[in-house]
Amino acid sequence: MGHISSFFAENCLPNTCYLRLNRYPPCPISSEVFGLMPHTDSDFLTILYQDQVGGLQLVKDKKWITVKPNPDALIINIGDLFQAWSNGIYKSVEHRVITNKQVERFSVAYFCCPSYDTMIESCKEPSIYRKFSFGEFRQQVQHDVRTIGYKVGLPRFLI
Repeated sequence: MGHISSFFAENCLPNTCYLRLNRYPPCPISSEVFGLMPHTDSDFLTILYQDQVGGLQLVKDKKWITVKPNPDALIINIGDLFQAWSNGIYKSVEHRVITNKQVERFSVAYFCCPSYDTMIESCKEPSIYRKFSFGEFRQQVQHDVRTIGYKVGLPRFLI
């Protein structure tokens, strides 16, 4: 982004970030069932390790592509907060997980999150997003999922 920032070191602390183990059991109708529905992550960055079964897909050029598992690599996903902080220069990655018919799948994800009271604002002006707290963002996402059935996300915070 062209400048040095201590924002992430100061706000993504061990007590606000978290680690999750995901287990996706085999599913005989896997072509009809998602392990995770299409979504973007609400954090700054997600660091992901997936096993050799695979199943992670992401959108590239408006098409779903499969991410080939690599035991020697981690996958780094840009999240919604990083998109807002970068003023849309970096985009949050839409992704999903497809289940496997015969084999269970595991992944481990580390989510880099700030505290709920951390204010998110663009590092560049003029900003395309209004200033908001992470707690406000999470509350809006949860409200949208409850009331309309899906996450709207950052479009709710455009200026």
